[in-house]
Amino acid sequence: MTEPENATPDTSELIRKLHERPQMLWAAQLHAPAHVHYKAFRMSDPPVQRPASRDEFRSLLEALKISADAMVIQDAFGYGMKTAETGDRLIVIWQTHTEYYSYQIWHMPSDYAGAMTFGPVTFPGYRFPATPLGVEVCHLDIVLMAEPLPASEAFSREFPGPILYGSRILDEETSLVTSFTPDEHGRERYWVTVGSGMSSRSHLKDIVDAIVRIETYYHLILMQKPLFSAAIDQAYKFEQVHLKQREIISGHIGHADALTLQRWLNGLTLDLLKTTQLSSRLHFELSASVPYDKIVHRTLASLNERSLPLYRPMSEYVLSGITGVAEGYQQLLKRMDTLRSGFEGTISIIRARVDLMLQSQNLSLLISVDKTTRSQAILQYTVEGLSVIVIAYYLSGLMAYIFKGLHAMGWLPNADIAAALFVPLSLGIAVGITILGRKLLHKKFSGESTPPTSEKHQA
Repeated sequence: MTEPENATPDTSELIRKLHERPQMLWAAQLHAPAHVHYKAFRMSDPPVQRPASRDEFRSLLEALKISADAMVIQDAFGYGMKTAETGDRLIVIWQTHTEYYSYQIWHMPSDYAGAMTFGPVTFPGYRFPATPLGVEVCHLDIVLMAEPLPASEAFSREFPGPILYGSRILDEETSLVTSFTPDEHGRERYWVTVGSGMSSRSHLKDIVDAIVRIETYYHLILMQKPLFSAAIDQAYKFEQVHLKQREIISGHIGHADALTLQRWLNGLTLDLLKTTQLSSRLHFELSASVPYDKIVHRTLASLNERSLPLYRPMSEYVLSGITGVAEGYQQLLKRMDTLRSGFEGTISIIRARVDLMLQSQNLSLLISVDKTTRSQAILQYTVEGLSVIVIAYYLSGLMAYIFKGLHAMGWLPNADIAAALFVPLSLGIAVGITILGRKLLHKKFSGESTPPTSEKHQA
């Protein structure tokens, strides 16, 4: 396949990664009998722990003294292969996923005549890191044999637990048996027989991948049940509290005072915060349950499972454990969203009531201010009228003295007539003085309320 002419170096690298199949290099080395250990660890902080797990894998390969030309380490996938002096072959496969990373450790002994048993990996010098990252999701011990299943009576002693589950898968020669019960080391045991045909042996990788996929996502779904159970109780308490709050608020909101409304708002806001925190955590932890459930169902369907005499079907155990669990998680998430919406709706109603009260108070204040303004205007007009009378009175009084003096000097024939005639003139003068004073005061106060031009520019 030729690269596009306009492909950038980044695009070319992406195309190369999309088309490369590094798994095929180690998958071609697989054969039965084989002993496989699988470990999966859930990461609490994937962006940080994902590259750290790659460093952990690199350290494991170094501890096993695997040469550089026998290993591949990529961003989310890697493997290393080693052959011991005895002829035994070891393949270590590391892979990261959205929230977990995993190891597949394949040990293929050279002595085919030797009996394969469950237990630790017996490859010479093999040692797994003592402190892996994250919480262990599952640990599997898988034996793959190219021979028929042993007799069930003796075979049952190889498995812990009272019940054995087994099925024919893929073809008539391939079958598996397990008890789904961890042994004393926490490992679930699987016995897989692939028959003698090369076609069955070519499916070794697919068989193991299917088993680990079912087990990993089965446990990832069930790992959240304690959180789910605790959240169910918390959600019920929040729902009961909100129901009582709504009943109280619905019955008293029409005549509740400002302090009561504020107390309701504080309580509801705190409950909304708690509900939001719980809802966010549940969405983070449980949102992947539906995809995981679908992966388990699709993988079981791909195995083409058929009944195996004397054993219960494997799917019976798996589906009985997870059926309805993912749906329950999603129903809880919907309940939390509904509860959060209910708190938000009640808060909105109270805030609307507070707004109405504020508007009513503002209207009353405006009416009061208007009345006060009217009263001040009336008082102002009254004072101005009285001021005109007082000014005119004093002007008339002063001019009366002047007229009497002029009369005594013989310059004015009749002082009383002159004083009477001056009264209208004094009223006009008083009115003029009042109007002029009002304009001067208005100009002065208007000038003080407006900042100077220079100060505006500086601001």
